[in-house]
Amino acid sequence: MQIMGVDIGGSGIKGAPVDLDRGDLAQERHKVLTPQPATPEGVAGCVAEVVRAFSWSGPVGVTFPGVVTSGVTRSAANMDKAWVGADAAALLSRELGGGLPVTVLNDADAAGVAEMTYGAGRGRGGTVILLTLGTGIGSAVFTDGRLVPNTELGHLELKGHDAETRASVRAKEDGDLTWEHWAHRVQRYLAHVEMLFSPDLFIIGGGVSRKPEKFLPLIEGIRAEIVPAKLRNNAGIVGAAMAARAASAGKNQAGNG
Repeated sequence: MQIMGVDIGGSGIKGAPVDLDRGDLAQERHKVLTPQPATPEGVAGCVAEVVRAFSWSGPVGVTFPGVVTSGVTRSAANMDKAWVGADAAALLSRELGGGLPVTVLNDADAAGVAEMTYGAGRGRGGTVILLTLGTGIGSAVFTDGRLVPNTELGHLELKGHDAETRASVRAKEDGDLTWEHWAHRVQRYLAHVEMLFSPDLFIIGGGVSRKPEKFLPLIEGIRAEIVPAKLRNNAGIVGAAMAARAASAGKNQAGNG
């Protein structure tokens, strides 16, 4: 079964049809730059461009880098503030035309669900925390496989600052930090999260998960196991498609009831 997944990020918007039997992209993903400013209308146009690149006409799952409840975006740390309170699901459905059903969820939650189903968290019990390191820091927290949605642990305070301003990939790039310096910051962040949640496993996702050898061996003093995301930066796309499938199945069951 294939479902379209789109992952909205602070720097790029990428998507592809997903083969949900395998938990992998069915075609090579299409990516466009996130417009600046990242207004709802501008981003919606880019999402439509990605979806139309595949001539897609079915349900679409879309991730968003912020808190999402019932298709409404409640925060927008790395996006235009006009997103706060926006009905993202309705906006994207209109932009795509033809009344395509759109499911919107937090980007890290989507990546986490994908990793727990197909990737590094598969079969793992206890407390598992996925952290996506990119423009910001996204988080997904699981207890015995059950998601606690919209945790936003990237906004914990670290040395008097929002954690993602210290330990995200953007912070590394903006500060021209060495891998060693940045890994030390990530280590301090992980230690803080570990103190609060005592996880059994950290999964590190986002684009930097392609280069785990550059920084994971430099992180010390963390009790929990730390592993890179197996789906790497495609986890959000896969999780978005999973959410769209679940929403579609739920509507069909309701209609048949």
